[in-house]
Amino acid sequence: MRKYEIMYILKADLDEAAREAEMNNVQALLEENGAKVKNVDTKLGMRELAYPINNLTKGFYVVLKVDADETALFQFNRKVKINPAVLRHLVVVDQQ
Repeated sequence: MRKYEIMYILKADLDEAAREAEMNNVQALLEENGAKVKNVDTKLGMRELAYPINNLTKGFYVVLKVDADETALFQFNRKVKINPAVLRHLVVVDQQ
């Protein structure tokens, strides 16, 4: 398994309970395919987007540190793309 860093942006109009539920859903997508989530970072929190996405100008940023294989990431990418609460996501190999 390799180390990855995943950043995703949730819709800003979600209330705290809905945001927590979506964060748990995204984490479950990874864990049900064998990935291990090492760290969840929400320090960036609510921010202005660089450009509007679907007419939205704000989003809630979440960064995950994950140990995963290619199968888990493939399934994660496939399912997170159809999640209406996730505006964007990015997966990069963690160099640390």
